[in-house]
Amino acid sequence: MADDKIMRGTGLLIIEVRDSNPNGDPDRESDPRQRPDKRGEISPVSFKAKLRSLVENKEGPVWLSLKDTLNLKAERFEILESRQRQKSEINEDAETFKNKFWDGRLFGNTELEKGRKVPVRTGVAQFGMGVSVSPIEIGRYTTTNPPVEKDKAAGMAPLAYRVVHHAVYCMPFFVNPTAATKSGCMKEDINVMLRLIPWAYSHTRSYVRPFVEIRHAWYMEHKSPLGSCSDFALIDAMKPSRKKDFDPEKPSKSWDEYKVPKAEDIPAELKNRIKSIRDLMDEADGTASA
Repeated sequence: MADDKIMRGTGLLIIEVRDSNPNGDPDRESDPRQRPDKRGEISPVSFKAKLRSLVENKEGPVWLSLKDTLNLKAERFEILESRQRQKSEINEDAETFKNKFWDGRLFGNTELEKGRKVPVRTGVAQFGMGVSVSPIEIGRYTTTNPPVEKDKAAGMAPLAYRVVHHAVYCMPFFVNPTAATKSGCMKEDINVMLRLIPWAYSHTRSYVRPFVEIRHAWYMEHKSPLGSCSDFALIDAMKPSRKKDFDPEKPSKSWDEYKVPKAEDIPAELKNRIKSIRDLMDEADGTASA
């Protein structure tokens, strides 16, 4: 059926961070990730892990809502890269593997399956590095924790609480239909991903990541599986920028400092070359984004 055909897709997540650590760097004592030019980063691995956790939690409200809305079969939505599973436990043949693991079909499988029956496959959906529009300012604070010495009422964690005071990140993502011919990915798998994205941060909050939100989740579907427009042009058209009264090379303090494109702002020459432009955040809550 035509509706089951996977078209090429170009996406862009606009993520706002307030006094939170969106992605700690294990090489820098869990400091928020930062490039040499002082701009912040959110790794693709970090974001995909949040989508996996929402699917893996079969008792959670996000999965239960998707399961009912999309009439999903739980046995087709197991998670390959799960912390609950040892590598040695994966011994399915290729066909069973494809029918079982949602993230294997969607994101691909890599080192995990080398030397086994399942061939290494690239993913249909690829997320790029999330990079902040402007440099970030990192705050480091000492916190108290349960004591480890019997004669003390409380312990100390010097400079252990590390957060970005404010930033807006842009994370691109892409859907490549060619990879689906080998990974077994179906349109249903893409639809689940698109439905999950709005809840990626709000349903995976943590102590050091309490206030990270996706402000806009743009998804631009091309007119054909081959693609009908430049990914670069689409991404550049929908990226926020600092307003003229604010220095783009200094950290921001609020969302109001940014000029944020809306769907109607996309140039006509680009809009005419794609099938549709959607803000997944509007579809999730039924309201217009800021």
